[in-house]
Amino acid sequence: MMAGATEDVRALFGAGVRAALEAWPALQIAVENGFGGVHSQEKAEWLGGAVEDYFIANADLELEEIEDFLGELMTTEFDTVVEDGSLPQVSQQLQTMFHHFQKGDGAALQEMTSHINQKKCKVTATPLKTAKETDVAEDDVDSVEEMEVTATNDGATTDEVCPQPQPSGPDSQTIKEEDIVEDGWTIVRRKK
Repeated sequence: MMAGATEDVRALFGAGVRAALEAWPALQIAVENGFGGVHSQEKAEWLGGAVEDYFIANADLELEEIEDFLGELMTTEFDTVVEDGSLPQVSQQLQTMFHHFQKGDGAALQEMTSHINQKKCKVTATPLKTAKETDVAEDDVDSVEEMEVTATNDGATTDEVCPQPQPSGPDSQTIKEEDIVEDGWTIVRRKK
């Protein structure tokens, strides 16, 4: 293989590596949310070159080694532990690209890169909102709770969400009318 052809295939390999990393949802989310600090975007760009150099320096990498390397980079550079199952997939893509690179198969590299670019989509992470973060007023929350568990004068609930235990025998404690306070709570007293 001629030197010019090798450089062209290496450029195609580099472009493929960058495309695979840019399409990786875990990395996209880490960059978008600044998990790598103020320079997250620069770190993501550097990551492409680092991964390319890693493959060039280590000719016959096992899939687990690639996964470990990518996982370590994500942890150290972006403070992110990838647990979404995408690490083996991205590692496999990169390993396949590297095999094409080693064979000098520029057409296969180009095809893989264009396939990745076509399937690439923008991923965003939205934080889950708790009840306090939503627009529901405090009064509305209280009224919902009251509707779920309210007691009647005989101690039974008005709906079947949380039924009250019924007295089981003559020795059991009975609920008296004065023990039910206005907001639906029942006062429980010890038997003397």
